[in-house]
Amino acid sequence: MASVTSSSPLQSLTMLKLTSNSYSSRPSVAFFVPSVNSSFGSTNSTFLQHGFSLQSQNFPGVLSKTRSFGVYARAATEKSIHSYTVKDIDGKDVSLSKFKRKILLIVNVASKCGLTSSNYTELSHLYEKYKTQGFEILAFPCNQFGGQEPGSNPEIKQFACTRYKAEFPIFDKVDVNGPNTAPVYKFLKSSAGGFLGDVIKWNFEKFLVNKNGKVVERYPPTTSPFQIERDIQKLLAA
Repeated sequence: MASVTSSSPLQSLTMLKLTSNSYSSRPSVAFFVPSVNSSFGSTNSTFLQHGFSLQSQNFPGVLSKTRSFGVYARAATEKSIHSYTVKDIDGKDVSLSKFKRKILLIVNVASKCGLTSSNYTELSHLYEKYKTQGFEILAFPCNQFGGQEPGSNPEIKQFACTRYKAEFPIFDKVDVNGPNTAPVYKFLKSSAGGFLGDVIKWNFEKFLVNKNGKVVERYPPTTSPFQIERDIQKLLAA
């Protein structure tokens, strides 16, 4: 009987060797990022322009996951965040192409969450600090997590702008999960899926988008805006 030699998952993954020299070929297949501790902006990873190809020093040539979410490295597509039009908090259409060449932090917000005060405070601070350098925060209210954004659009706007002096753009209340998921969130989640698939976990989950409109990082709700500041600085300097 012919013998069959099996290889370990890591050995199989190392066959998918992808370095900065070969990245420009933009392979047409999607790779699942292996579970190796590394994130862009850390000391044991190399951040490339498209944000997903992170080469681990411990496992050279193997794509590593970013933070705790296990971001997928996906084939380049024509679509970017700039392809979408959304409604703002006042019901007016806004083409996200107006944010071309900007670094974006996109977050689903809520007014009655335990994370509300710290997130709004830190988001407002970061926006004030970097808005003149090409940084924008796009806030999308969502009532899908514990019913913690029950108010109308005018009530949400008054809450954010009065209590937290929020000056960054706030948009129409949307669904981020389920059959009525807003198209812009379908794009965000397909660009950076989590361990549980494309499900947004809770209020204040965050996506960092580069100047070309591509998602380069996804952060869990418990990651504070201040913890993202270094990543924002790196993209602004790129």
